[in-house]
Amino acid sequence: MGRVAWLVCVVSLSGCALFSPVNVDTQRNVLNNVPLDLPSETTHPATLLVLTPQIAPAYAKTQMAYSIQPYQVAYFTRNAWAETPSQMIQPLVVQTLRSTHYFSEVLSAPYFGRHTFALRTELLQLEQDFTSDPATLRLTMRVALSRAATNQVIATKEWSVSQPMSQKTPYAGVVAANEAIQNLLRELARFVIENAG
Repeated sequence: MGRVAWLVCVVSLSGCALFSPVNVDTQRNVLNNVPLDLPSETTHPATLLVLTPQIAPAYAKTQMAYSIQPYQVAYFTRNAWAETPSQMIQPLVVQTLRSTHYFSEVLSAPYFGRHTFALRTELLQLEQDFTSDPATLRLTMRVALSRAATNQVIATKEWSVSQPMSQKTPYAGVVAANEAIQNLLRELARFVIENAG
């Protein structure tokens, strides 16, 4: 009888362990690459306000998006962004444009003071595409530069970057995303300087 009670106790305790929630660590990843090879421009007496990026709803979360079928988006469960893409991209845009030294000041929203130009950015896609071979990180962004005094849009541009991934893994997608954002920021800096002149 004692053995039966002992066996019931062991089974009960192991059952608790079997059905207790599993502690799954989520890997948090960042976008933090900025171009280092920007030409240093002559500083102009103009200020630029970088507004908070707008983002397509499918990517407006910390979940990392991927696709294994056309027209479908899924999200990794054990890999995520440390912040939303919008929160990570705005400081990178600001840092990149400051590094050109073209503007006397580059400000970031929220800011309610005077400025000469405003830059609006919209993230349309940030997704690891496993339907292609090799797998590809797809990054699409649209920007609009406007004069603050008149709120008139001076120029708009949309970029789509397809960065091959070294492996079909979430981390390879993070590496590719950092390479893609670095390339896109280089083009963005050139675009802003050419159109603010």
